[in-house]
Amino acid sequence: MRIKHLGLGDACLVEGRRFKDERGWFEEIWSSSYLKQVGLIFNFVQDNVSHSKHVGTLRGLHYQAPPHTQGKLVRVLRGAVTDVLVDVRTGSQTFGQHRKVDLSQDEPQAVWVPEGFLHGFITRTEDTLVHYKVTAAYSSDHDGSVRWDDPELGIDWEIETPILSKKDQTAPRLSDLAEIFPAGSLA
Repeated sequence: MRIKHLGLGDACLVEGRRFKDERGWFEEIWSSSYLKQVGLIFNFVQDNVSHSKHVGTLRGLHYQAPPHTQGKLVRVLRGAVTDVLVDVRTGSQTFGQHRKVDLSQDEPQAVWVPEGFLHGFITRTEDTLVHYKVTAAYSSDHDGSVRWDDPELGIDWEIETPILSKKDQTAPRLSDLAEIFPAGSLA
């Protein structure tokens, strides 16, 4: 495994290795002992999988507010996405900045989205499966979202009219929300 930092707090790309032969391949998708050696310590409590039928399905930008914040290790099991994470930690030097990472079934990669970040992705293939390991269980009372096309964030999703849920269609802009992750609210 190899870690590639993304320049936003602890956000990083976790790159694995695939061992191929005539039968296919084998890949270690995460290793707590290796990640601990490089300073990334996770306590995962739940695994989730989302299925998106169509190209251009946009899911995000989502978060869970304190005290139920989630860190996510995100990988693509089938298909391909452009994954987006946005730092919204109050007082962070990179507040409001985002990174885009292309993830696909063809590459042994996952992206670590730390607590205090918005997260979303847009599908680039039909029938895409995305897997998340998360550090906190889902809490509907702490679930929130920010507009995917918020001009303050300046994210180029490379699509004019994505397929969106009702929640994502009506999400507020970041500036319309109170502080999501106030200083001292993250462990």
